[in-house]
Amino acid sequence: MRFSIYQDTLIGSRAMNQDRMGYCFTRDTLFMVLADGMGGHLRGEVASQITLQACAAAFQAGALPRLADPEGFLDSALRRAHREILRYQVEHRLPEAPRTTVVACVVQDDRAWWAHAGDSRLYWARGGRVLARTQDHSKVQSLVSLGLIRPDEHDTHPERNKVLNCLGSPFDPLVELGPGGRLEEGDVLLLCSDGVWSAFDDQELCEGLHGSALDESVPAIVRGAVERDGSLADNATALAMVWGAQEQASGTISSGEVPQGAMTTTIALSSAEPGAAGDVLSEEEIERTIREIREAIERSGGGK
Repeated sequence: MRFSIYQDTLIGSRAMNQDRMGYCFTRDTLFMVLADGMGGHLRGEVASQITLQACAAAFQAGALPRLADPEGFLDSALRRAHREILRYQVEHRLPEAPRTTVVACVVQDDRAWWAHAGDSRLYWARGGRVLARTQDHSKVQSLVSLGLIRPDEHDTHPERNKVLNCLGSPFDPLVELGPGGRLEEGDVLLLCSDGVWSAFDDQELCEGLHGSALDESVPAIVRGAVERDGSLADNATALAMVWGAQEQASGTISSGEVPQGAMTTTIALSSAEPGAAGDVLSEEEIERTIREIREAIERSGGGK
């Protein structure tokens, strides 16, 4: 596999960044995940961190070096994260569990599969045009689907932030699997939190990823989202991948460099069980991790 990948996040006007993102890959399979901790509940940052760690642990166990069933993996990994969040609630005697939305994607055999719960989104773009995106599990999206409001009213509706599905709720989450599809050279997959997509329409967002390197376009989109929303800016987080990037492209990664049976990851995997108190990263640790990821990407590249 050859691809370019980049991720970025800004805190916006919030007191804490509750978004988490990361990716893992073996010789044959790439896994990307983004979680947006829900600020209206206790410890949203814990829920998003547990989600990344639980999913990465599931990938490490299942991709040897490829996944036998990518769709089944996505469903089971997100449900595993949900159970780990509920276990955290019990262990810490919380009145309710932390909650998070999530979107995740697997790339294998030149194909992409994805899954989500909540309103974190995946976009699949080709040539700056939207091929597909996830549909939010939100009150406003339900109104659009029922024909009660127009699609163009979605982003300005006063109840657009009401999410109907997430990990960590008292009920089993709906893990919605996307149809997926075969990737072509130059296709872009974007995972982002609502702090990013709420500032742009779909076409504008995908055009922003077209025609420039990801280490330029992703930070520009994240920064632009925060600037547009001003004092109301949410945490803004984006993780984007360009498939089949050319060898000379900045940040190109060849999975052929990964030793057989090994995994490369940007997600901190602790020896403790997911959800342990020591697993929750501080803001300083998050920023340090992002810097280390960027430096690693800059050093990556080379032949197959």
